[in-house]
Amino acid sequence: MTKKIIGIDLGGTSVKLAMISQEGEILEKWSIKTNVLDNGTHIVPDIISSIKDKLDLYQLTASDFIGIGMGSPGKVDAQAKTVVGAYNLGWSELQEVGKAFKEAFDLPFFIGNDANVAALGEQWKGAGQGNQNVVMFTLGTGVGGGIVVNGQLVTGEGGAAGEIGHLTVDTQYMTACTCGKKGCLEAVASATGIVNLTHRFSDNYEGESPIKKDIDNGDEVTSKAIFDAAKTGDLFANMVVDKFVDYLALAVSHIANTLSPSHIVIGGGVSAAGEFLREKIAQQALAYTFPQIRQTCQIVLAELGNDAGVIGAAQLVNTSR
Repeated sequence: MTKKIIGIDLGGTSVKLAMISQEGEILEKWSIKTNVLDNGTHIVPDIISSIKDKLDLYQLTASDFIGIGMGSPGKVDAQAKTVVGAYNLGWSELQEVGKAFKEAFDLPFFIGNDANVAALGEQWKGAGQGNQNVVMFTLGTGVGGGIVVNGQLVTGEGGAAGEIGHLTVDTQYMTACTCGKKGCLEAVASATGIVNLTHRFSDNYEGESPIKKDIDNGDEVTSKAIFDAAKTGDLFANMVVDKFVDYLALAVSHIANTLSPSHIVIGGGVSAAGEFLREKIAQQALAYTFPQIRQTCQIVLAELGNDAGVIGAAQLVNTSR
């Protein structure tokens, strides 16, 4: 029987797990709740227990697998197999994740930052189409990223590479970012960022707009509502989206010009705006991009959805052992 891989995608509300073939086919997947009580001390034991239960159910042992891969929020040291600064998990202190898995399973264990691991999944089996040089922008509440060069994750010194969300793109308003810097991409081109832009521009807009009306009424406005309004021709919403796209396209062009990837993948919740958003980003980004790179770099939407993390975690095993 061909050996399999266990892939783990650790999130703030749930942990997704899967048994995956060495070719990237999901054979079995399940999830458990992320228990962040007591500073997240239950998280790793819960994952280990869930895996053991699943192995018992299918009468499998460690000998049926080649390794375990995991994507985690926070600053990940892939060599030491530790995580720190995953505050949504309660992990403000250093977590010896690899040590716990080594004690529980007689299997190689590999870990990476969750956004990096998702990029590896899209590069392997998603929008990257198996190409060797792929970068992913993950547009959610914040902006994450992952860089794959020659089929390998770029982690950089100390494991902090791929922090695309903290490229400085806003030098006019210098919007404050949660990282402590000002003008970060994350502050203006995330789900939170586009709402920030909407509030910023609403005071000076005098035309009719359902979105502006909601802002003036003090109603909550979401990124989805802004994109939906833009698609229907709301002039104010389109003005906001165009500014959002300009910031994002500038960052995309910097990545394209620096790394010359074959694909830049746009993923995360905001990417649900679909082709409407992708086309705008591509058009603007390519205008900022070195002419020769325009011919080789494609800007595409992510394809794997919620499976990117576990598939990428499996590929982390393939590429690391």
